[in-house]
Amino acid sequence: MLPHDLFSALANPVRRQILELLLQGPTTVNTLVEKFAVNRPAVSEHLQVLRKAQLVRDERRGRERFYHIELSRLNELHAWLAPFERYWSQRMRALEGVVDMDY
Repeated sequence: MLPHDLFSALANPVRRQILELLLQGPTTVNTLVEKFAVNRPAVSEHLQVLRKAQLVRDERRGRERFYHIELSRLNELHAWLAPFERYWSQRMRALEGVVDMDY
């Protein structure tokens, strides 16, 4: 079962964009700040939420902290959502069959 914090973390569009950027590779807060119309403390707060949800991890290199995406956590989410995806795929196929019969 997935904890509520994962969905809360993913509910925010800025946090989802941060995750998309981290797919390109580890990056720093300052680099992320350049991509958004929000200040450094706001980006840091979003990263804190993502870290608590175990969607990112940080690594200190000298004076900077690099953030990495935690793909294993997203794999957990994907596995949890798979039955729902199958359900809706089946429903859409059934609907296509009904719609095709009417024409």
